[in-house]
Amino acid sequence: MAKFVLAGKTDCPHYAKAELLADSLQRCLPNFRIHKISVLPHAWKEWLEDTCTRNGWKHEQSPLVWRELVDQGGKAMLLGGFSDFLEHCQDYYSVTSDMPTDIMLSVASENLETKMNSIVEEQHRVSLIKPLHIWLSSALSPTGHFLIPNLLSAEVFPNTSAISLHLLNLEGKEEQLQWLRMETENLALPLLYQVTIHTDLEQAFKEADVILLQDECWSDDSDTEDEEEMKKKVKRISDRYRVYGQLIDTRANREVKVIVSGDSFVNLRCSLLLDNVNVIDSNQFVTVATQLENEARAIIARKLKVRTSDVTHVIVWGNISGSFYIDLQRAKVFNYDGPIKGPAYFSQPAKNILQERKWLETDFQELVRCQRAAVASKTCRAAPMSLANGILEVLKAWNGICGPDEIFSLGVLCPGDYNLPHGIVLSVPVIFTDRKWSVLSDVTREDSLKKRLEIAASELRQEKELIGCDT
Repeated sequence: MAKFVLAGKTDCPHYAKAELLADSLQRCLPNFRIHKISVLPHAWKEWLEDTCTRNGWKHEQSPLVWRELVDQGGKAMLLGGFSDFLEHCQDYYSVTSDMPTDIMLSVASENLETKMNSIVEEQHRVSLIKPLHIWLSSALSPTGHFLIPNLLSAEVFPNTSAISLHLLNLEGKEEQLQWLRMETENLALPLLYQVTIHTDLEQAFKEADVILLQDECWSDDSDTEDEEEMKKKVKRISDRYRVYGQLIDTRANREVKVIVSGDSFVNLRCSLLLDNVNVIDSNQFVTVATQLENEARAIIARKLKVRTSDVTHVIVWGNISGSFYIDLQRAKVFNYDGPIKGPAYFSQPAKNILQERKWLETDFQELVRCQRAAVASKTCRAAPMSLANGILEVLKAWNGICGPDEIFSLGVLCPGDYNLPHGIVLSVPVIFTDRKWSVLSDVTREDSLKKRLEIAASELRQEKELIGCDT
């Protein structure tokens, strides 16, 4: 099969003549194929130079014709310009062209008009696309790799036709970001509109609809930190998140959803953002405790010999990466093989089954606290899969994909009736209704729980004092 490529300036008469000759041959010869490339006049010179340099050719005029030898495993073979193509057609196919000059000029003019119209139509089509802009910080983290393929999904963002994913990594690893972008594009996900990479804050959070802020990583991080190193780390986090807050406030969309996640200073980081925003509502900023919830559910499930999904409505109170408390006052257990049984929808209060109050208040709390460290020690890595899953669960709920009675633990700006210092972000139970969260009101806050919250608030206040912030 003969495969030719015909390229030329859109307004070139010889390109028009070669185009009609090629069309005629394609209609008459079943094994003749032509691919046409129409280039606007102002872009022709640069396009021609790039093409010739890439293929090792020398050619200066429009049109440019070559033959593809892909069937033989070879590279493209230059044929030449219009005269060379005409001579080839005469020699091999006994076909020539006697098009008058006036018709050549008319076709060339028509080609240019058609090309310009197609450009205008494409620009209009693109203008109608309103992608959802998602910004992911520390994009090169293991959690980022788990997040990306699941993030670009209608299951997480229903009623969304296109997503622009912006990968932010401030440690200057641009080459690795390029590879991550390529890998993301290679997923060929239907919702993916474009991927951009950023190693500085020049464009950060522009037009953001969703911002996912992960743990910050620095090249000089060490596994062991003394008190002085910890102060430096907290100061760097403070400086960065103050800037983040200011940029989000001025650049992001007003309804942006900001989720702070990770293992280090999660509540503090969210609090620093809130200290530096004036326009965006504080309800648009949350931290996720879903990973802790699920880890607690897994421990209970193993003890009761049920599936993790059979344990629901576990509540996390307090400082997600510090002093927290796992509360089972609303927790339910399904499919428990005990003296009381029922259909699949039947559940029992977890506290009625787990009557070991001392274990729940001591060993259980410590098990949850150590669970992630145990996973990390056995796998030689953090728990990025469960963290990514927790973020996705919260996003789904925030986008309306959850039951009306489903309870989540989110780090939010502490409600006023909790009698805690202003500006403190604590994990509390919430429900989602109409894509907005609200603090669950019908929960019991006993004196012991209030004291735990005061301890968590004091811990967060000390973290802020460490960096010179007043609460």
